[in-house]
Amino acid sequence: MLLKSFLAFISTIGFSIMFNLPRRLLAYAGITGGLGFLTYLYVINIENDYIIAALLGSFVVGIFGQLFAIFLKHPSTLFTIPGIIPLVPGYDLYNSMFYLVEKNTAEAASYGIKAILISISIACGIAISSTLMIRLKPLLSKMFKAKI
Repeated sequence: MLLKSFLAFISTIGFSIMFNLPRRLLAYAGITGGLGFLTYLYVINIENDYIIAALLGSFVVGIFGQLFAIFLKHPSTLFTIPGIIPLVPGYDLYNSMFYLVEKNTAEAASYGIKAILISISIACGIAISSTLMIRLKPLLSKMFKAKI
């Protein structure tokens, strides 16, 4: 599980380089991706539910992306967009298209619906974490006695 999270960290850094993130922010973006994927794997090991795992993984990505944005004074999208890359259901989308080409509509629909639900849960996790952090921002600024 830790090896896969480390590989998610590396792949997030790779996508961050493709998105022209400043070099000093690469590690922070990698941390968001690595921790989000670690959460995803942990939930899958406990619940074996990919949708809940993607929701919680993207929630963690969103929380850390917002925290890094606050403390590093950069937009949160610099951390959250690369951070969700390891959670994107590319395998399910590929299988859906593969079975569609093979005219196996039942399998194509199964993989397609799973990919859509995972994608929706990723979006919901980011939205929930962003909303939560907007509400917590005044509290955080009081805790750290700095204007955030």
